[in-house]
Amino acid sequence: MSQQVARVDTLFLHESGDDYRVVVLRDGSRVFRGTLELKETDAGPRPRRFLQSDDDGGEPMRPEEFVELARRAERIRISEQTSPAGRERLQAMLDGYQLEALVVRTCRYCANAGRYSPITEETAISADRDYICQDCAVEELERELAYKGQFTGAAQERLEELLLEVGDLDRITDLLQGELDPDLTKFDTISATTDEVDPYPTSDLDLHPKLQSMIEDRFDSLLPVQSLAVENGLFDGDDQLVVSATATGKTLVGELAGVDRALKGGGKLLFLVPLVALANQKHEDFQDRYGDILDVTLRVGGSRVTDSGAQFDPNADVIVGTYEGIDHGLRTGKDMGDIGTVVIDEVHSLKEGERGHRLDGMISRLKHYCEQRAKDRSEYDGAQYVYLSATVGNPEWLAEQLRATLIEFEERPVPIERHVTFADGREKLRIEDRLVRREFDSKSSKGYRGQTIIFTNSRRRCHEISRKLEYDSAPYHAGLDYGRRKQVERQFGDQELAAVVTTAALAAGVDFPASQVVFDSLAMGIEWLSVQEFSQMLGRAGRPDYHDQGKVYLLVEPDCSYHASMEATEDEIAFKLLKGEMEDVSTVYDENAAAEETLANIAVAGKLAKRLNDRMIGDVPTKHAVGKLLEWEFIDGFEATPLGRAVTSHFLSPDDAFLILEGIREGKSPYEQVATLELAEQEL
Repeated sequence: MSQQVARVDTLFLHESGDDYRVVVLRDGSRVFRGTLELKETDAGPRPRRFLQSDDDGGEPMRPEEFVELARRAERIRISEQTSPAGRERLQAMLDGYQLEALVVRTCRYCANAGRYSPITEETAISADRDYICQDCAVEELERELAYKGQFTGAAQERLEELLLEVGDLDRITDLLQGELDPDLTKFDTISATTDEVDPYPTSDLDLHPKLQSMIEDRFDSLLPVQSLAVENGLFDGDDQLVVSATATGKTLVGELAGVDRALKGGGKLLFLVPLVALANQKHEDFQDRYGDILDVTLRVGGSRVTDSGAQFDPNADVIVGTYEGIDHGLRTGKDMGDIGTVVIDEVHSLKEGERGHRLDGMISRLKHYCEQRAKDRSEYDGAQYVYLSATVGNPEWLAEQLRATLIEFEERPVPIERHVTFADGREKLRIEDRLVRREFDSKSSKGYRGQTIIFTNSRRRCHEISRKLEYDSAPYHAGLDYGRRKQVERQFGDQELAAVVTTAALAAGVDFPASQVVFDSLAMGIEWLSVQEFSQMLGRAGRPDYHDQGKVYLLVEPDCSYHASMEATEDEIAFKLLKGEMEDVSTVYDENAAAEETLANIAVAGKLAKRLNDRMIGDVPTKHAVGKLLEWEFIDGFEATPLGRAVTSHFLSPDDAFLILEGIREGKSPYEQVATLELAEQEL
């Protein structure tokens, strides 16, 4: 042993029951570990027994060998975690041999394992009323995470960062139990920003008298994004791409242009949205606002009857519809009259899989329809296009592709705090109740109670959450009838409800003045939210006229997904969304998409289909697509065959069309056909 420890840098002593652990280090590495037992003598405490630990040989040694080791040591350290009585005995024993020692703070876990790990106030981690080193704290956290369930690297990295930042293991493990310590759940703050734009007085607008009086009764001046649009040619008929954050007033830009033009006899307004639920809500809003001065109707899908039972009126002054609802009319050759203004809301949908290429094609077909109508009717000037979107990654490029003036406004009126906590399905309900109560019990400097929107991924979950909330709340989704939705809107506006629970699918149409947004899930149906959708939804938190700040809480279930087809887990998605940059908007065409849009363009424009393809923002391989359509007998020359017309009027992809044709040949029932299509979609 004397050869093994000929040179001793540090001799470390740590109390262990009635004995003391001895660790000898040289050049930072342990070279010896043993156990020391003391005895009381007339001269004070002295070594009784000295035993080498089992993993270092396990041999009994002479007590004098401990004294020899201590005299060779350049420094002797006693653990601060040793009891006062234990420290006093060690000091007295060392004093007897004229040896000096310092008491230092060390990691208890390391000391129990026979390791010497000095810690400072900066590096110590509090754990169970004691202090441990950072390495041991991370190991303990990893054990806790393994017990709770599978955490991804991103979630574990976030928790380890918090652990080292706050220096308290118990606070971090409490966070895993659903505690809402705001210092720990807070991920970041999105600062408020203000762009200096001179407000445009509504009295200076030159609108139709009926609209002018309505606008002046509602507003003294326009909001900044609206002012920018007016000053940059909105009423000169210029096409515009309006890019601005949620709740900054961009929807009114399209309304002003379209309603004014319709009242002045310049053609009807088409207001188009991606989802039926949004179309229903926008139709109701327009009917309430403009129903006394204009005829308002609804067009969704290929149906002539809306879900409310009202008849679709193709001659109405305002048509609110889905992209597919209007595209169905184009594909089947319907006369939609003189169109003065086309407002396309959520135009960033161009980047989405199936919906993206159909929107791209619909815009091209609609422009073709208006151009042809202008040729046939000299008194018709064509349509103005107003595209609306929250922030996108490539606004300049998108505006150029759409041949529109870019109106971009990046103001965020109030700051938004973003928080993350981890919970399973049951814990989420308990946390949501606490968040709603805490927010509703607070008031802003403007005198408004805090109110919450909870976003989840199904109508069933909306009702489940609402039932579990202690304070008054209500589910809000497209499955509710018109009267009930209006009642919920009124109650929330009057601060009678602490919360509404709604689906992510209705996020774009929800317009409640909430101070807090809670994500019960990060999915929309069976698909994860995109950064674009997530940004739009969290932007619902905080209104400048009501609140001092917005709050956003992500309730994340580790190792969770909501459908077998979903890649990644909720904790992985959470940090991708929080750290993600806004996606570029573009449309990518595979063979199926190229063939579908080319077929629709041929059905609408015949030999001019290539011109329609060429102005779409995605790169459509027209020659290849035409060749495939001829091969499949969907077209004959530049005319759709009866089969081709059936395929395009029902928005079938070629693959779906082939599955249906095969089913017909095999004599499958309609139910079997639907099942086959569903199974094929799940396998994608």
